[in-house]
Amino acid sequence: MPLLDIAKGLACAVIVGHHLSRYGAMPVGAFLLAPGLLGWLANDGRLAVQVFLVIAGFLAASSLAPDGLLRVERPMARILQRYGRLVMPYLAALTVSVLVAALVRPWMVGDDVPAAPSIGQLLAHGLLMQDLLGYEALSTGVWYVAIDFQLFVLALALMGLPAMLRRAPAAAAAASYERWIPVALVLAVATASLLLFNRNADLDGTAFYFFGAYGLGMLAFWIGRATRASTWRSAIVLLALTGAGALAVDWRSRIATALVSALLIAVAQRRGWLSLGRRPDAAMPLQRLGRMSYSLFLIHFPVLLATNAAAAQMGPHPAWFDALGLAATFGLSVAAAQLLHRRVELRPASWRVVAALFAGLLVSGMLVSF
Repeated sequence: MPLLDIAKGLACAVIVGHHLSRYGAMPVGAFLLAPGLLGWLANDGRLAVQVFLVIAGFLAASSLAPDGLLRVERPMARILQRYGRLVMPYLAALTVSVLVAALVRPWMVGDDVPAAPSIGQLLAHGLLMQDLLGYEALSTGVWYVAIDFQLFVLALALMGLPAMLRRAPAAAAAASYERWIPVALVLAVATASLLLFNRNADLDGTAFYFFGAYGLGMLAFWIGRATRASTWRSAIVLLALTGAGALAVDWRSRIATALVSALLIAVAQRRGWLSLGRRPDAAMPLQRLGRMSYSLFLIHFPVLLATNAAAAQMGPHPAWFDALGLAATFGLSVAAAQLLHRRVELRPASWRVVAALFAGLLVSGMLVSF
């Protein structure tokens, strides 16, 4: 689905721009040249995360339960596989971030540079539990990786419930409706998230806070599977009303972004646009960027720290120098992401590699702490 790759490429570029506009001294100088762009990126660029949440839910439904029924024979093995796929590039990028932060800490002041990590902090990050355990993040955006894993596990549990009910004699009469149970559960939990959980900031370290956007993506996929046009139209209206009702209760720009994204993807799926039968050459760079967006999301922060530290050593300089520095940071981040994508992310998941990368993070963290 090239169109989804393009959407991820655009969203990732905005997220990187959001971080470039908020960390270090370079955005302060460059702000004089582009106050509108940098101001928008700093304030609203984070909304692009909602696009990733919707697409992640869409892809989860397509791979786990394309017809509503879970197509995973060993759920625990699938969860462990998901963990391995997520943490291989994550652990590698986190190790780089810990080492770069230690190098630049003498030249950068303030909260932009993470403090030297503790062993508990390193273990919590490796297990994707840093927010649940209250540890400070070692790199920007690592919360998303933990939330993505939680969302996957929650979605798998919701879609696996009919299989558990099937074993009970009382559930035999409901067998014909079994494929609708996961859809109804996802709709119910997504609605609860939109109306309740997403309005409680204390829950922002859990999947329940973000399942509204994720669930909208799952529902968008199933809507696209409707064979009758009338069913598709009714489902689209239900999806729109669910999101609109949540926004009427409490307007949140992040939920509005997720709702629009889900509706656009549902329409694109129905029209057959996701495959981009004739791919324009101009879209190819964005498609490639989308395919390595996860690596770019993970690795751009240590690059940002390094370039800001280098700029700080240049002494007083004009605004155009900072603007060029931001552009160079983006380019270097893409180059680093290509390397991480090819060398780590595309490798088959292996527990030996996961263990080696986890050990590398622990050793690096302990070295910089001493």
